[in-house]
Amino acid sequence: MRFTPLCWLLVVGGLLLAATVQAQTKPAQRSLAALLKASRWQKRVLLLCAPTATDAALLRQRQLLAPARPDLDARDLLVHEVLLDNLSVADKKYVTETLRTSGTGFTVLLIGKDGGVKRRETEPVTPGSLFKTIDVMPMRQQEMRKN
Repeated sequence: MRFTPLCWLLVVGGLLLAATVQAQTKPAQRSLAALLKASRWQKRVLLLCAPTATDAALLRQRQLLAPARPDLDARDLLVHEVLLDNLSVADKKYVTETLRTSGTGFTVLLIGKDGGVKRRETEPVTPGSLFKTIDVMPMRQQEMRKN
């Protein structure tokens, strides 16, 4: 059996369409730098860096933050977990060199809307302590006056 040029065109077109649909259904994983860039001037970001998802300090931090969700939202705070064992080489370099973390232990980083690191801790942080840090920031003061 011989394929005509039209048949080949249909086969190739179908394969391209299938590849495009498959690529669109897989979620693209954004780099940490891209996440922080996209959040700039929109959200404050609380990075919870831990070696693994079962790290005791990370589990404690989750427990502390869980009941405070409405207050986190009110402060435009995006909580993002960074599992150090699962990072790409580029993200690992970003975490250790740009954000200046150990890259091996638990670290909490509060990133302001301007993109700067506002607080750095190596132990879980209580929501109250976190909110005190945020609420004295000039941008947060301005937000509270508007609301």
